[in-house]
Amino acid sequence: MGSEGTELEVPVNAVGRRVSCDGERATVRYVGPVPPTSGLWLGVEWDNPERGKHDGSHNGVQYFTCSHPTGGSFVRPAKVTFGVDFLTAVQQVYLIDPEAVLSENVSVSCRKLDWAGVKERSFQKLQSVVLSGFEVNGPGAAGEIRKTLYNVCWLDLSGTLLSRWEDVAAITEQLVKLEGLQLHRNRLTLPSEPSVHSQAFCNLKTLALNQCQLTWPQILKCAPMWPQLEELILEANNITELQRPEGVLQSLKSLNLANNPLVEDTLLSISALNRLEKLNLSTTGISVIGFEDAAPGQKTVMFPALTSLNLNNNNITEWFVVDELAKLSSLVRFSCQGNRLLSKDGNPNTARQMVIAKLEQLVFLNNCTIIFDERRGAELDYIKMFGEEWLKAGGPGQPNADFIKQHPCYQKLIDKYGAPDESELKKPQPFALKNQLIKITFLFPNDSDRKPIEKKLPASMDVQKVKGLLHRMLKVPAADLKLSYKTSKKAGVEFDIDNDQKTLQFFSVEDGDQVLVRWS
Repeated sequence: MGSEGTELEVPVNAVGRRVSCDGERATVRYVGPVPPTSGLWLGVEWDNPERGKHDGSHNGVQYFTCSHPTGGSFVRPAKVTFGVDFLTAVQQVYLIDPEAVLSENVSVSCRKLDWAGVKERSFQKLQSVVLSGFEVNGPGAAGEIRKTLYNVCWLDLSGTLLSRWEDVAAITEQLVKLEGLQLHRNRLTLPSEPSVHSQAFCNLKTLALNQCQLTWPQILKCAPMWPQLEELILEANNITELQRPEGVLQSLKSLNLANNPLVEDTLLSISALNRLEKLNLSTTGISVIGFEDAAPGQKTVMFPALTSLNLNNNNITEWFVVDELAKLSSLVRFSCQGNRLLSKDGNPNTARQMVIAKLEQLVFLNNCTIIFDERRGAELDYIKMFGEEWLKAGGPGQPNADFIKQHPCYQKLIDKYGAPDESELKKPQPFALKNQLIKITFLFPNDSDRKPIEKKLPASMDVQKVKGLLHRMLKVPAADLKLSYKTSKKAGVEFDIDNDQKTLQFFSVEDGDQVLVRWS
């Protein structure tokens, strides 16, 4: 610590205020002397603890405390700025080059906003205001925002110097048309009486609070402020245990809890959100979800409106979790990439088929539409894949309870397609390269002089690569090639191979089958 530095006037209520110093954000925790140096110092807690030096102590004296042992520093008042009011920031930003700023596309919660249809570009016509990263510290003079920006529907105040929810409310209560608000990377103290501010957010539909160090109890305490909220985005906070939202957030349709270290045993607490349609639980560390109120193959009363669920990048390894998700009555969109859900053959395409077969209502898997042929193929393969287990468990009579628990969808598939013949059953093979290679004989009906060619190919090889191989052998453009196959199990029947993105296994091409190659 040095003794130099020109002292500037420090606000009377400086403790708790947010400041900017060398491009970094911090919260003032102390104002006063720090002996043996002379002059005034600010003790600050940095948002980025790597920027700090200590825990708020100096020479054995504790001047303030920090949540991180190296999150604090002492700085001279001349080194920091306490920011400017909201309207001053708007003028600074939008009057620099208003045409350039106002013509930008604005993205709020994945929605693109622009100036299409707005003939007169002025503050009065402004529908979205983006002040992300600017040093906004409060509302400014009472009533001035309402006079100047009465058409604003979308507002981004991410990474500002706002320090209290009361200050946010003082801004938003003047924006009577406000529907979307982004407050990423802010540190806001909780309001003493949240319900008092409900009018300030009475039309708010979307609220984004990523990286704000919030816990779920803090969210629930603030929730009375947002009576009409439909979309709540809370990525990368400090949310762990979830509690039941009693009397709050009941209008919520979309909830994003991605990148929070959730306690999975508390997940069902939010099933009380009866209108929730979309739930993002990606990268939350969960491994299990279960609905004990419903038996295998039945529907749960929990999450009755949930249509979309994202479980990407978690620790899910057990297939019974997918069976549990089949109990959700409205689920049509599901993402589970980045989990260790493996089929016995180790083929990711087989794992995809199993998910599709287990979730009969699913329309989208990992952001890809499930077409009719893919679903039919997945369900038929599932029947074959576990047919031998089904027979051993009791088959057409009454399969035992263990089989029903492991394959609650199986009887529905039998009812839909009929029981499998023993000749069609697929015996599970351990994952090894030799078990994945199948012998295929390529025939050329349009070229009688060309001899059949035998190849051993991976069952997981997609048709596009097969055509690439044939192109190199035949010197015929891959785009001109048309494939079909015959199998000894269905004598006289020729099956089209009509999707280049699918694998040989998807079309049920097996060892010893013949692939017919034609070209125009």
